[in-house]
This record gives sequence, C-alpha cells and structure tokens, in this order.
Amino acid sequence: MMLVRLSIDLVMTILMIIEMAYHSTGNMFHEIFGVTIFILFIIHNILNRKWYQSIFKGKVNIRRVLTTIINLLLLVTMAVLVISAVPISRTVFAFIPIENGIIVRQIHVLAAYWGLILIGLHIGMHWIMIIGAARKLTGITDKNKIRTVALRVIAVLIIVYGVQASLDRNVGSKLILYYTFDNWGQNSNPSGMKVLFDHLTIMGIYIAGTHYILKLIPKKKTSGKVLHKEHL
Repeated sequence: MMLVRLSIDLVMTILMIIEMAYHSTGNMFHEIFGVTIFILFIIHNILNRKWYQSIFKGKVNIRRVLTTIINLLLLVTMAVLVISAVPISRTVFAFIPIENGIIVRQIHVLAAYWGLILIGLHIGMHWIMIIGAARKLTGITDKNKIRTVALRVIAVLIIVYGVQASLDRNVGSKLILYYTFDNWGQNSNPSGMKVLFDHLTIMGIYIAGTHYILKLIPKKKTSGKVLHKEHL
C-alpha cells in the first residue's frame, strides 16, 4: 500500500511540474494532465482518509499543526485550481458555456504556483518517510558520510538555482495576483526542459527547506534532551 501511495504522489508531482510547461505540452495535454492530477489527488485523499478522521485527536505539536495547515491549504488550492480551469478550458470542458476572462486565468496561475509550493512543503514534511521507503526498496540501509555530504551539497545547489529561477520567472508576483497574464508567463518561450528544471528546483526550495528546518524541531524530549534525531 505504501508503494502505491508513493507512486501516486510521484506521478502527481511529475505531472504538476509538467503542467508549468504549457507552451511545450500544448493546451490539450495541459488539460488532460490537469484532470489526471485531480483524479490522482482524489485517490490520494481517499487512501489517506484516516488522516482527516484524526485531525482533532491525539496530542498537538508543532509538526502536526504545520502538517494540518499545509494539507488543508493544499486541498483548498487544488479546488481553486480545478474550478478556475473549467471556464478557461478549450478542450476538456469546452462544451460548458461559461464566460471567462483575464482574472480567471490569473487566479488559475495563482493557484498553480501556490499548489507547486504547497506540494513542495507537503513533500518536505514527509521527506524522512519517503527516504526511508526509498532505502527499503533499494536495499540501501547503511549511513554513509560521503553520500550525506553529497546530498546536502546538491540540496544547497537546488535551493540556489531555485531562488534564481523564482526571480527570473517573477514567481513572487504570481503568488499575490499582482501579475499581468502573459500566456502562461513565458515571454521568452524557453525550452521545455529548462521550464521543467526551473520549476523542479523552485519546488525543491520548499522540499529541502522544510525538511532541514524540521530537523531542528525535536520530536520527543525528556529532561530537556532530545531522545531521537533523524539523520540523512
């Protein structure tokens, strides 16, 4: 079951990044991938329905509060993304006679970029679990200092490049709706691979940042000392 969940999450993440390369995929595939993401998101929530049942149960801590906020915001963002997609659809929902305008497209872009960031935060919150599952599948269970240093260097490079990509793509203005829609925000029409890599690293900022910030928050304490500290 864990493998199924991770596979669904991986496909959703890949498709979400591909969705940002609108010019490369074209409108038809953009809409088809969008519907696919929505279906997988519903399946993801059904498989994790017990989480909703336990929101108000158990002890409250920083990690749990952050996880709840991020998950609920992601749920709202995905709903806005789908609702705003219907009026501007030219393929999948073209049969629905709804007036659309620039503001709807702006809202769609707003939800898309917030969705990208929230997915990054969501993955970052569960990165230890993901790495644990990956190690189990690959049989890599030993701790290696060289590998650890290499992974941290890669994380730093991803964050540095992701910050630059965020500035180049004017992500900040897209996140506050202070953005004039310009055909999916690609004036220079860069290559599809660069668009994908840019948005992958933008998401990577929040995955890596969340993961390493959470490492500073102890899970359990006794007599003021940390009992267990995760290592990657």
